[in-house]
This record gives sequence, C-alpha cells and structure tokens, in this order.
Amino acid sequence: MSRRRERLEARPERSFDPPLPHERTSLSWERTGLATIVAGGALAKYAASDAHYLLGVIGAIWVAIGGFVLFWAEFRYDSLHGPLRAGANPVHPSMVRFVGIATVLFIAFALFLVVFLLFLDTA
Repeated sequence: MSRRRERLEARPERSFDPPLPHERTSLSWERTGLATIVAGGALAKYAASDAHYLLGVIGAIWVAIGGFVLFWAEFRYDSLHGPLRAGANPVHPSMVRFVGIATVLFIAFALFLVVFLLFLDTA
C-alpha cells in the first residue's frame, strides 16, 4: 500500500476538533500558495513582454515557491492529525519565525518592485 493511501486512511471519519483550526490553516496555506503562483506568473509575463530577464527569473522562482507551499500544506495537514489527537501543541516556533521572516522579505521585495516599475523604469 502506498504512503499516500495510508495517510488518507489515517484521517479521521469525523471531526475531533469542532472549530477545525488546522483545516482552516491548511486552506489558508493553499490560498497563499495559489496567490504566490499567480503573482509569480504575472511577474514573469510582465518580464517577458518588457525584456526584464532578472524579473522573469524571480517570477519563475515565485511560481516554484508557490507550488512547494501547495504540496507542503497537504503534507502538513496530514501530519497534524496525530499530535492533535494526542492533545499536543502542533506549533513549531522555528516555523513561525521562518514564516515571519519570509513574509517581511516578500513584502520588502514587492515594495522595491513597485517602486522600480513605477518610478525608476524609464525604458
């Protein structure tokens, strides 16, 4: 039996956590992954039309990161069932730090990109 099938069979039949915060969190990560893919695709399309090769590479990297986030959200969702059933706290402080730093870096890059494209790009 494949590992994916084993994980799917290990999922509970009914909810053991009525507010379902882990499912909302998983859906949030999936939306984040899709938004990252769309933003990277839009950036790559703009770069292709205006010959900004570096922006095209960055757009492709954003698409790859978004795809990784989509796959990670699924595996993370499956891995949360065990700790939640045991009553453990599934929060990883290092992951919280990583997400915070990554968010700040993405926002800083987006701000730089907007300033560059609106004010400094004279071509």
